[in-house]
Amino acid sequence: MSRTSKKENACDPQMLELTTQYEKKIYDLEQLLDISQSFCSTLEFSKLLESIVYICMAQMHVLGAGIFVRNNDMESDEFILETNHSDLNFDPKTKFKIPGCHPIVAQLYSEKRAISLEYLKNQVPADTDLSVIESLHPTLLVPLIQKNNMNGILFLGERIIFDGITDYTEYEKEQIMSIATLASLAINNAALVERSSTDMMTKLKLKYYFFNVLGDKLDAAFVQKTPIAVLMFDIDFFKKFNDTYGHECGDYVLIQVASLIKTGLREEDLASRYGGEEFTVLLDNTPKEQAMLVAERIRSTIENFDFQFNNQHLHVTISGGVAIFDRDLNPVIMPKRLVNQADQGLYMSKNSGRNKITYADPALIKDCSEEFE
Repeated sequence: MSRTSKKENACDPQMLELTTQYEKKIYDLEQLLDISQSFCSTLEFSKLLESIVYICMAQMHVLGAGIFVRNNDMESDEFILETNHSDLNFDPKTKFKIPGCHPIVAQLYSEKRAISLEYLKNQVPADTDLSVIESLHPTLLVPLIQKNNMNGILFLGERIIFDGITDYTEYEKEQIMSIATLASLAINNAALVERSSTDMMTKLKLKYYFFNVLGDKLDAAFVQKTPIAVLMFDIDFFKKFNDTYGHECGDYVLIQVASLIKTGLREEDLASRYGGEEFTVLLDNTPKEQAMLVAERIRSTIENFDFQFNNQHLHVTISGGVAIFDRDLNPVIMPKRLVNQADQGLYMSKNSGRNKITYADPALIKDCSEEFE
């Protein structure tokens, strides 16, 4: 081809438009690869949902978005709004739920594509209650389908207007469905990890998961020279609840204590059921004084909580131990050793009357903790 022909092609409006379209498709494919890597690298359920929402907002140029996720409880069949970012101000205690048998779910599953709220209204029976979805003012509803199962519903909020255009093009709908496919797979994987690492009774993390996270946190804390606190709690005289009122009562106490422990923590903290009636807590970037305050607050909350089982008022208390990683004062880099130090603090609380919190001074318990290594 001559130079003249190349110049003519370069100036041809149709050729320029095709070139632009292909360049955009290549760019969008590269974006999908980046999105896929981002989703695959995030297995923590809440962080994954946040990531999905923010990516969809950026890709689709909307001011808000949210995800309804199928309840992880195997006995339940409903979609719960887990993550929502929009200009709408909701009471954080309000739970938005859609039953699994709702016509909204059936319609989205049958469509297997992104649809508008107006289209949905025309497809479902006239008497269908759409109040939950309508209250969120979505501009687009997207089913999250994985292996012929719908595990979520993504909704997009108000669009950012460019050149007066607010409607989604077919290409944009295809793009959001591609992202939805990746998101659905990631949600399924994260849900499996969540269930396998969570104690089904107390809903707290299991021991092995706690140690994995603690190991990562200690590595980072050593480099950044930040403190890490580990708290260990044990329910005082737990056996008496099983012996006096039965194991159902013991389960009730465990569930309530776990809930109270978790309520007293920040979102970035981690609580686990260590075993039996023992619990551990990880407080990231938390010095001794603050960790002791948190532990004491949890102890006091449980002592003053009105535990009621079969019309019986139970007096429940816990004992606790606190250990602090400090690069200068207590540079323990093995997770097991730091937990053992907290356990020694717990042991001292038990031996000195129970219902109290004891700081595990590394200078006093050094020999004891080394025995456990």
